[in-house]
Amino acid sequence: MYIVHVFIQVKPDDIEQFKEATRINAKASLEEPGIARFDVLQEEGKPESFVLVEVYRTKDDSMRHKETAHYQRWRDTAEGMMAIPRTKIVYEAVFPGEIDWD
Repeated sequence: MYIVHVFIQVKPDDIEQFKEATRINAKASLEEPGIARFDVLQEEGKPESFVLVEVYRTKDDSMRHKETAHYQRWRDTAEGMMAIPRTKIVYEAVFPGEIDWD
């Protein structure tokens, strides 16, 4: 499994629009066969702070995701809403194992 946490700080006036655009992207992403999970989290007490938890079956699935129309639409829409450039950290699953993500 190839797991990416994407950290995003959104401009205060764009929070609701960001959430809607990100929900649309997340729902479409879950239709991709290479994605096991796609969670959108908003920090309690800090509404401009988000984490996307993206769980791919392989690193190649992450690359294929970035080629989809829905991701590119989200990227182009959301970038203007970000207070600072997004960052990411890549993880490997320790538990659950690959078979347990379904």
